[in-house]
Amino acid sequence: MAYATEEILRVLLVAGTAALSLSVPIGIAIGVVIAVVITSYRQTIAAYPQGASDYIVAKDNLGVYPGLIAGAALLIDYTLTVAVSVSAGVAALTSAFAVLYPYRVLLGAGLVAGVAFANLRGIRESAKFFAVWSYLFIGGYLMLMVYGFVAHLFWGVTAPPPPPAEPSPSSTLGIFLLLRAFASGAVALTGIEAVSDGVTGFKPPEVRNAQTVLVALGVIMITLFVGITVLAASFGIAPRDEETVVSQLARQVFGGGLIYYFIQAVSMVILVLAANTAFADFPRLAFFMARDGYLPRQFASRGDRLVYSNGVIILAAASAALIVVFHGSTHALIPLYAVGVFTSFTLSQSAMVRRWLRQRPVGWWWRAAISGVGAATTGLVMMITGITKFMDGAWIVVILAGALIAHFLAINRHYQHVAGELSLEGFEGRGPMQHTVLVLVGDLHKGVIQALQYAQTLSPSAKAVYVEMDPEKTRRLEEKWGKWGCGLPLVVLTSPYRSLLTPFLEYLDHLLAHGENHIVTIIIPEFIPVKWWQHLLHNQTALLIKGALLFRKNVVVADVPYHLSR
Repeated sequence: MAYATEEILRVLLVAGTAALSLSVPIGIAIGVVIAVVITSYRQTIAAYPQGASDYIVAKDNLGVYPGLIAGAALLIDYTLTVAVSVSAGVAALTSAFAVLYPYRVLLGAGLVAGVAFANLRGIRESAKFFAVWSYLFIGGYLMLMVYGFVAHLFWGVTAPPPPPAEPSPSSTLGIFLLLRAFASGAVALTGIEAVSDGVTGFKPPEVRNAQTVLVALGVIMITLFVGITVLAASFGIAPRDEETVVSQLARQVFGGGLIYYFIQAVSMVILVLAANTAFADFPRLAFFMARDGYLPRQFASRGDRLVYSNGVIILAAASAALIVVFHGSTHALIPLYAVGVFTSFTLSQSAMVRRWLRQRPVGWWWRAAISGVGAATTGLVMMITGITKFMDGAWIVVILAGALIAHFLAINRHYQHVAGELSLEGFEGRGPMQHTVLVLVGDLHKGVIQALQYAQTLSPSAKAVYVEMDPEKTRRLEEKWGKWGCGLPLVVLTSPYRSLLTPFLEYLDHLLAHGENHIVTIIIPEFIPVKWWQHLLHNQTALLIKGALLFRKNVVVADVPYHLSR
């Protein structure tokens, strides 16, 4: 909402400053779409009182593939919500303090890191904190609108005329340009789905309160968005890279005084809070998809602060990367933003139509009609956005969504394969097991003796294995072995090419060839220095061996550490 008007004006400016007045009917049309979507989502809240994302609604009623499409669109949407909201918040700051404009990328990445750190610490915006800044934001924008209209209508206050902009040879004021402007401004709808996602967070009666909040949100969104759009057209405001439209309006209405800085401050804070909302929604959606087996199960695990830490970290990294790649430009990120938003909207409302038609509760026909109008409206906006913004960057979202869906299916196939492999259904057992214990030694010292003693607790027939690369060293080892070898036989493997792994792996393969039920335990002695940097002074042979044995079937690797005192 804080940047939607500016995006409309940016597109219209391509056809010249005279076209900026068309932002008013476009803004009104978007306001109508907001009202339709709000009305439709009230039905979703009533049908899913436990709270449900568009992913769950689409998956429950349309099937797995529509659900995955909605899930991919939402994950992209939440990531772009953070990048766009933070970038817009930084733009509000740099508009007030132009000296910060060259540092907008650094500021954006820093804000993302700060919000992510707060979420990882388990800090959530309290209802009172969020409400205070919401009221300040609404009050500030209403004050800007009321005072601005009064100043314009009764006192004749206007902005200085913008320099004339020549229409681009390739852009005429036709239907395509109007549709592009509509698609750009349609990002004002983002955030509507957050209320239906978090129904359980409301006080009882949860459904009624969530629906009330959703309607209030719609009224506020329409009032502020349409009001700012009309006011910008009345003042003849033209978008500029270094200053936002809201900042220009506030300067013209209030000058550069305290109220102007108040408007910019509440704009910045509310946009950062909007980004923080995505840090709750993204990990929660990732949890649902991980629970269903379409994302790694690590996303379903809570950290020590009862936060889905992995989701927070991934979201922060992806959104910060977008800010860096797109140089912190809200305008550059918008084409990527809208496609995912309206894809999930359309699938969710289409799923609700299917639900009403299938279950046929009381009043099902008018419920289906409301959801159908919502699906048709958002579907039309999705097509307009996809067509008009495709070459501006929407193609990236299409490709990324396809890659995510393929990724989801591959993960699910893996989990199903693992479940089948581990299932006890039809399992008849493997019969008696044979066990061979080997201690891999490179010398004879206290650490090795400790490993030999441990091997004897596992098997009375344990053996030590030594790979010979120097006959003289082998002779010295055999001399000490009789006294310190703990009674274990020493197997010496020759290595003509001075390779440690090759002879040992050939010997191991020979043992494993005895049968499927033959298990070989490899014990590796390793001494551990006191200081971390002292590891750099020693060969990491144990690490190399463990890596080589990691994926070998019927091989168990046991590391026996000997801790040095200094």
